[in-house]
Amino acid sequence: MAWAAFFNFVAAFGFGVKVATTLGKGVVDPAAIDRWVVLGGLTGAIVWNLITWWLGLPVSSSHALIGGLAGAAVLHSGSSALIPRGLGKILVFIVLSPLVGLALGFLTMLLLLWLHRYSLPSVVDRRFRRLQLVSAAFYSLGHGTNDAQKTMGIITILLFTSGYMKEFHVPFWVILICHAAIAAGTLMGGWRIVKTMGMRITKLRPIGGFSAETAGAITILGASLWGIPVSTTHTITGAIMGVGATHRLSAVRWGVARQIIWAWVLTIPISAAISAATYLAIRLFL
Repeated sequence: MAWAAFFNFVAAFGFGVKVATTLGKGVVDPAAIDRWVVLGGLTGAIVWNLITWWLGLPVSSSHALIGGLAGAAVLHSGSSALIPRGLGKILVFIVLSPLVGLALGFLTMLLLLWLHRYSLPSVVDRRFRRLQLVSAAFYSLGHGTNDAQKTMGIITILLFTSGYMKEFHVPFWVILICHAAIAAGTLMGGWRIVKTMGMRITKLRPIGGFSAETAGAITILGASLWGIPVSTTHTITGAIMGVGATHRLSAVRWGVARQIIWAWVLTIPISAAISAATYLAIRLFL
């Protein structure tokens, strides 16, 4: 966990803030955002994340955040508060990112199996236990890059709309605290989700873990450089399924996968509903 947390934080240096800009002013019109909209949006995202964490379902915190912000903003200013182009891009990548992860995981695993076709299984396991430190660092770098920037976008748009900044730009102190926060969250564990990802979807050996992490990292970092907020959870889940499918389709527990996909589908609407209800309660009682 400490290894992953370190690279979550290191991602603060050198990967830009394109995702933060997209989330901060590319999904909801900044004119429709105030502190109560942000509070309602964060509440919706947090509640849904806690529910799915308790159930052990790996859902997207970023999509929960987007749904929460959108739900509160619509109640505040109507549907015109939403920016269709930004939302459309995110919705496309809800489908695309796990498929890209699945394809890359499948191809990476096939390539590595072919390269090690004459090696003893014990030798391969020993080699990839070490190499997984590299792939885990690469994946954690991608995770920190994309996910921390989503929080940066929320903090920055709140600072901008509250009048603390004259123009939208992400201050360096915001970059640091967001990466520190995601690193701290990684250190805390989240073992329910870890168990689902590592054991319930398919059985992963070290070579499979390396393949999934590498495929997930490539997908996430690529999206980050394009300024697209994708779900690290969706992407790595797709990559793990791709790795499992190289053995046989039955190696993937599709019943578990179906539960996860349903949670993905429900994330944005349920987060939006919770945030809208929270925003309404705030405005009624404050």
